[in-house]
Amino acid sequence: MIPNNGGAFRDWTVLAGAMLVLAVGSGTFFFSYSVFLPAMSQDLDWGRAVVAAGLSTGLLAFGLPGPIVGASIARFGPRANIIFGNLLAAVALAAMSQIKEPWHLCLLFGLVGLGSGFGLFITCTAVINDWFTERRAIAMGLGTGASGLAGFAFPPFLTWMIDGIGWEMAWLTLGGIHLVGATLIGGLMLVRDKRRVEAHQAATESNVTAMASAPQNPAPRTSVYETNVDWTTREALRTRTIWLIAILGAVNFFSIGTITSHQVAYLQDIGYSALTAAFVFSVVAGASVVSRLAFGFMAARFEVRHLTAVFSGVQVVGFAILLTCKSLPLIYLYAVLFGVGYGVFLTALPTFLGSYYGRTHYAEILGFVFPVVIVAEAIGPPLAGAVFDATGGYQPILALLVAISLVGLICAIFARPPKLKRAKP
Repeated sequence: MIPNNGGAFRDWTVLAGAMLVLAVGSGTFFFSYSVFLPAMSQDLDWGRAVVAAGLSTGLLAFGLPGPIVGASIARFGPRANIIFGNLLAAVALAAMSQIKEPWHLCLLFGLVGLGSGFGLFITCTAVINDWFTERRAIAMGLGTGASGLAGFAFPPFLTWMIDGIGWEMAWLTLGGIHLVGATLIGGLMLVRDKRRVEAHQAATESNVTAMASAPQNPAPRTSVYETNVDWTTREALRTRTIWLIAILGAVNFFSIGTITSHQVAYLQDIGYSALTAAFVFSVVAGASVVSRLAFGFMAARFEVRHLTAVFSGVQVVGFAILLTCKSLPLIYLYAVLFGVGYGVFLTALPTFLGSYYGRTHYAEILGFVFPVVIVAEAIGPPLAGAVFDATGGYQPILALLVAISLVGLICAIFARPPKLKRAKP
């Protein structure tokens, strides 16, 4: 953290801004679509695979430009990317109210995804990674927990809004919420770039010497692994560990994409009301909030790969329940287990990269990993929709989720801290 008067206050104010951006952006981008999907499919008379293709387009636009996003963060700073990306996303969300053709859906939600790619996960976790070192896992838990809280709140709210004013006006309202919350308050008012603040302090404050001598990467106070060097992007991409993390991410994001787009529809198909289905979705999100916050404290005592492996196993059990059971109590048990598992992973991914590869090139490294995981997430919704359209059910997809979650568990076990072999000058 920056040694300055009020520095601690600034750290947590910036974190609050990142949390607000993640909460609003996640609610409008990630957690909205599965609620809109059945209503839009029925009203527009489009198959679920067609409507789900809009989400896939958005996810691809969100993740594929990851290297460009990382380079943009390095060039312009996280704050400029947050403001630009979320402004674009807000306008495109409002324009979703005017959809008439399938290509409109893909174009507009693709723009939502592109804006969110510049303004959400990579950028906000880069902000947190810059401002926090010793408390990184806790700060990451709070940041990703905010997005999970949005997942708890948005589905019932959107269900109520769609029932009351229709899906068109609901999209328009989401655009306004995104503009005010993520762009104006979160990005413009609260978030600041640490390196720009440090540069300003170095030029204007009298404690320049103390700042220059302050360690940039203080030693952690626990025995949990924390690199003491900053890896370059090229060095990181040459390690086996980074690709094990990428595969782990691909498995989890495939599961998240599939569930977030089709869970509400699946539960309605097996006899539950739209409100009950939306509430189950909220339980998933609520459980993920708890696990994200808890992960931040657990990661101060236990290695991130061990925690991720354990909770990957928890997620496997959750998917097995969803595959084999239809009673509401067991559905809620699935929701808790899946929510806990995926909440841990969303916090673990940035924690893995920050702890293993350092702060300086974090955004660029995550920018190269992100396309891998997002492509996997984008495949899930249309694949599940196509399976449903062909078979009339989701059972094959649920069985696949069980199988690939086991693959993720194995990757987590073997994602050991990498060793840097840097040639001596």
